[in-house]
Amino acid sequence: MNNFTYARASSQQDAVQKASSDRNSLYIAGGTNLVDRLKGFLDQPSQIIDISRLEMKRIDKLGNGSLRLGALVTNTAVADHPDIRRDYPILARAILSGASQQIRNMATVGGNLLQRTRCPYYYDTAFPCNKREPGQGCPAINGINRMHAILGASEQCVAVNPSDMNVALAALDAVVEVEGSKGKRQIPFTDFHRLPGTTPERDTNLEPGELITAVILPPLGFAKSGVYLKLRDRTSYAFALISVAAAIDLTGDKIKNVRFAIGGVAHKPWRSPEAEEFLIGKTAETATFQQAAQIALQSAKPLAHNAYKVELAKRAIRRALTISAKGGGVA
Repeated sequence: MNNFTYARASSQQDAVQKASSDRNSLYIAGGTNLVDRLKGFLDQPSQIIDISRLEMKRIDKLGNGSLRLGALVTNTAVADHPDIRRDYPILARAILSGASQQIRNMATVGGNLLQRTRCPYYYDTAFPCNKREPGQGCPAINGINRMHAILGASEQCVAVNPSDMNVALAALDAVVEVEGSKGKRQIPFTDFHRLPGTTPERDTNLEPGELITAVILPPLGFAKSGVYLKLRDRTSYAFALISVAAAIDLTGDKIKNVRFAIGGVAHKPWRSPEAEEFLIGKTAETATFQQAAQIALQSAKPLAHNAYKVELAKRAIRRALTISAKGGGVA
């Protein structure tokens, strides 16, 4: 492992100051993904800033009915919280499907947002990789790409976001609170992660040195009908081939409101505003959900080994929406 200095932040402001003065710094809290990357020489920081003792470990109800999840709240604490289980079951189910209990006990809200792709070409330094070192090429495009993107990819990168939690947060229209050298700001979750474009090395729209301080879940009454459906090669905490987070608000049998996001298909959790808009006012039935799925996948561009994902995603969307329309529950 390359040498680096270790610093323990005394406050959020201290953490930001330390990171801003050394652009090659990385924050660490649970370390469930970062430590693996350090051991694999995927990241070679000059400084590691320990934020694990900062006061960002609370889940608070805000005056407008929103729920604020501190960035250092563990995945276990989120999934077990009574307000999450009652009002945002879609999030609890996503977290519980995403990792073992041991990892959930260490992994944090902020760290989950910053997970990097599990593309095998990114993890194997014997291969070139634009995400690891821009300008080197993307061997996955013409290689073994069964797990890779079918939406929003570019000639520079076809990797997918690995997080289950991110898919649920995208469907819930969450907001990310961050603090940087220029002060505090909020980023809508759908704008937090990036598509690869010509800069696949950038996963998010965070500015250098910015620290995630919290994630805010807006009040969303119909989130109680939320469903998280994850399709994978095995149920033993494998990464998703396709996942869908969905929630429907019905008046009678008519769709009043709807949110859904797809995982395993793109560099970020994938929302389809066109498909959601199509569903408003329609009857909640299989044919309607099938049409919405067609709209959501209309721009799909499968690679040599992942064309199966197009049909699999359509079926997953239809199933998740159907279950949500029946009141939600386990998919």
